[in-house]
Amino acid sequence: MASLDRVKVLVLGDSGVGKSSLVHLLCQNQVLGNPSWTVGCSVDVRVQDYKEGTPDEKTYYIELWDVGGSVGSSSSVKSTRAVFYNSVNGIILVHDLTNKKSSQNLYRWSLEALNKDSSPTGVIVSNGDYDREQFAENPVPLLLIGTKFDQIPENKRSEVLNRTAFLSEDFNAEEINLDCTNPRYLAAGTSNAVKLSRFFDKVRNPELCNATCTSMTGFTDRKRFNFKSLHYD
Repeated sequence: MASLDRVKVLVLGDSGVGKSSLVHLLCQNQVLGNPSWTVGCSVDVRVQDYKEGTPDEKTYYIELWDVGGSVGSSSSVKSTRAVFYNSVNGIILVHDLTNKKSSQNLYRWSLEALNKDSSPTGVIVSNGDYDREQFAENPVPLLLIGTKFDQIPENKRSEVLNRTAFLSEDFNAEEINLDCTNPRYLAAGTSNAVKLSRFFDKVRNPELCNATCTSMTGFTDRKRFNFKSLHYD
């Protein structure tokens, strides 16, 4: 087989949200039996078909970089972590649907990754506000994935999903909610599989992202976001 294109996708989110399990599921199509804490960064590879089923179909590699740590880390840790943020083609933001704080912290993770040239403390505006304008020129496709969907009681699922729906709008990204211990959530033909394929197509061809989302325009619609009003009542 001819040499394949290779793209780099960051997988970001708090420790314990299930990033390693998600990456294993995406790359191996298997459940990770004994997940462990990621120290530094772990990289796995997925083989993906670009524009599958069309004359333009092309097979390529996707490197999924599972970045460990927490957004509350010291400046030195964040500076060290910044090396992983070079030459990024896409970002998967992962949060635990049963953990509200992990959803809130996605804003901090995205700021850290997309403003890697800024000082680690420079992305936070006074009083907990975040300035969306700094995202306006970052043409990086995003995908939002909520994990542990199986742990939400049936009678609470609608409430939780309504509560987290604003994230998709804010990041101008499609959202997938799943259980990393059940491969059927990403089975071929499901809406989740379609969203995943669409995201990877944008990663492979940034022009698709520019045409459909004008690169994270959700942040510029409302220039400043206050962490104190996260709809988590």
